[in-house]
Amino acid sequence: MAAATAGPASLVLAAAVARRFYLDDRSKVQIGEEFGLSRFKVARLLELAREQGLVRIEIGHPGLVDVDLSARLQERFALPRAVVVDTPDDDAATLRANVGQVAAELVAELLGPDDVLGVAWARAVGAMAQALPRLPPVPVVQLTGALSLPGGGDSSFDIVRDVARAARGPAYVFYAPIVLPDAATAAALRRQGDVALAFGQVGKVTKAVTGLGLCAPGESTLYDAVGERDRKELRRLGVVAEIAGVFLSAAGEPVRAEVTERVIAIDADQLRAIPDVISIAYGGAKVPAARAVLRSGLVDGLVTHRSVARALLDLP
Repeated sequence: MAAATAGPASLVLAAAVARRFYLDDRSKVQIGEEFGLSRFKVARLLELAREQGLVRIEIGHPGLVDVDLSARLQERFALPRAVVVDTPDDDAATLRANVGQVAAELVAELLGPDDVLGVAWARAVGAMAQALPRLPPVPVVQLTGALSLPGGGDSSFDIVRDVARAARGPAYVFYAPIVLPDAATAAALRRQGDVALAFGQVGKVTKAVTGLGLCAPGESTLYDAVGERDRKELRRLGVVAEIAGVFLSAAGEPVRAEVTERVIAIDADQLRAIPDVISIAYGGAKVPAARAVLRSGLVDGLVTHRSVARALLDLP
């Protein structure tokens, strides 16, 4: 039955059949018996109802998650999971809190009693840590050195402690800055005490949560923390993004710079070896960084919001 030739009687019958099927949960066989139609005629009438707009099927969720956009993003980038938060962009604090809340719900859903959870510093990860419900009692491992924001804010140590309190498991944390003045000092620090103990646990990490930064002023706390000489080198090397202390090109390739030797954080191979890495991205400016991270193959999941997801889907 072509949609263009459907008359009023056919439309009314299609609407009645659609009501029985979609609202009354009747089977096609039951509907056919009621109306004296074959099962195949019922199927054609249901198709007509959709074609004529009598039935509009929407995939939605009453909460913060845009399930349709999440599914499209997951499929486009072949991710095991992607979660898109339906939240406005006009207030950074609200945006960060809502994305962090959904990330916390995702971690709570995925984390099992046999997991080891790795945590890298980021503003969004801090928001997630504050929103975490009670978790299974699992070990929590710090993946990057500490970085405090000007004017206050949590360091990576505080964030790991917040996550560990929710998990009620052992916390492998250390006091160390994420960037040191020279490579020799950084190498020596990696071998010492709590730093060595925490990095010794990295191979056991099964799930990790990170933020991601765009290597531009104000869009990456690590980029802002290094000196201008380092920033010039990163620009010269084509660095676009940073994730857990790993610098990436636009193509998603890890880039080693002089500052890399001074960063106290896991490296690209260690990050890639973690079975399930979830990255949290918020802020429209970070779309190029999110694209680089998705191209890198370093992450298995992305939590973001609608404007970033739509921009990623619009990219060639």
